[in-house]
Amino acid sequence: MISAFFIFNQKGEVLTSRLFRTDVKRSISDVFRIQVISNADVRSPIITLGSTSFFHVRVGNVYLVAVTKCNASAALVFEFLYRFMSISKSYFGKLDEESVKNNFVLIYELLDEILDFGYPQNSETDTLKMYITTESIKSELAVREDSSKITIQATGATSWRRSDVKYRKNEAFVDVIETVNLMMSKEGTVLRADVDGQIMMRAYLSGTPECKFGLNDKLVLQKRGDSAPKSESAVELDDCQFHQCVRLGRFDSDRSISFIPPDGEFELMRYRSTTNINLPFRLQTHVVEPTKSKVEYTIHLRAAYDPKLSANNVVLRIPTPLNTTMVNTKVGIGKAKYVPAENIIIWKIPRIQGAQEAILTADADLAQTTHRQAWSRPPIEVDFSVVMFTASGLLVRFLKVFEKSGYQSVKWVRYLSKANGTYQIRFL
Repeated sequence: MISAFFIFNQKGEVLTSRLFRTDVKRSISDVFRIQVISNADVRSPIITLGSTSFFHVRVGNVYLVAVTKCNASAALVFEFLYRFMSISKSYFGKLDEESVKNNFVLIYELLDEILDFGYPQNSETDTLKMYITTESIKSELAVREDSSKITIQATGATSWRRSDVKYRKNEAFVDVIETVNLMMSKEGTVLRADVDGQIMMRAYLSGTPECKFGLNDKLVLQKRGDSAPKSESAVELDDCQFHQCVRLGRFDSDRSISFIPPDGEFELMRYRSTTNINLPFRLQTHVVEPTKSKVEYTIHLRAAYDPKLSANNVVLRIPTPLNTTMVNTKVGIGKAKYVPAENIIIWKIPRIQGAQEAILTADADLAQTTHRQAWSRPPIEVDFSVVMFTASGLLVRFLKVFEKSGYQSVKWVRYLSKANGTYQIRFL
């Protein structure tokens, strides 16, 4: 999968190199130095030259580069690069030019254990430390950063948290953040709707507290079979991933999650939902071409969430034909303007309450062309952020904190549903 691996400094010098296959030579590093490091215009992390692909990640003053000649999975290659970055930081504190030079023997040992003939094998740091016990040499900067930290408790029971954490004010913040993905037809039929969600937590709690986290009563962690009865009010989650601190023993009985949180910010849970999606916005479109030189738009936007809530930074991107010369727009709320460089009408609404409606009407004048190109009519994109609303219906019932000293803690829960170009409505 990976033919070669290189670590460059910012001057383009090779600090470490390892060939896993015979289809590339060590001199391939010169190509990357000339085409990427010496070329300020290159921004893509993937460069393909001929049959050779270079995947690179820059961290600090070094480049991590994986080279392949085959049609490798880009996601897998980048996962390896970021895992290597994480393992390196675990071994010698900071991945920079100095630490690479000081630990090149250790890096070769790690690469031989992680990759076998270019295929990733074992990237778990705890497992690697059982086999590779070579003492690392930390850079001066890494030593200074780590001097005030304890990386693991003596017992090793909770390696993700120190026992001597102290805060004057004990607080826990929970953010349920969901990205809504939608593809809707012109007639209003939902072609695809799903939610990518994550529960982020910021724990500023003293000691080693035990936290108990409760979700909806009617929550299904995995989809049931087609023969099982489904409740319309149930929240079904797929592809759930939890932080290593989570203990799921009591989840089946009372839908609660127990854990000792890491100090600071971390991702407690990641999930996906594909059923019973609450769509925050409905869009009705009427786009006609009365003549060869004009297109008329009528866009009707309706906020489908609770009237007590509001959405911020709502932006609609409405495509126009390539030969558009001028657009006249009229809106009830917000502002709309034509952007010729992108061939779109941008309609911005700073704030819109639930159940509120807004209408845009526009006339686009088209230039006469000798060979008229067919207009593909790409979908309308809607961006938004709705606070205290979840499209999946996921709710936090309670968050309790237990600590042996018995201190009182303050808990905050916030919900946010958003879209970044993933909420699309066709008008063809």
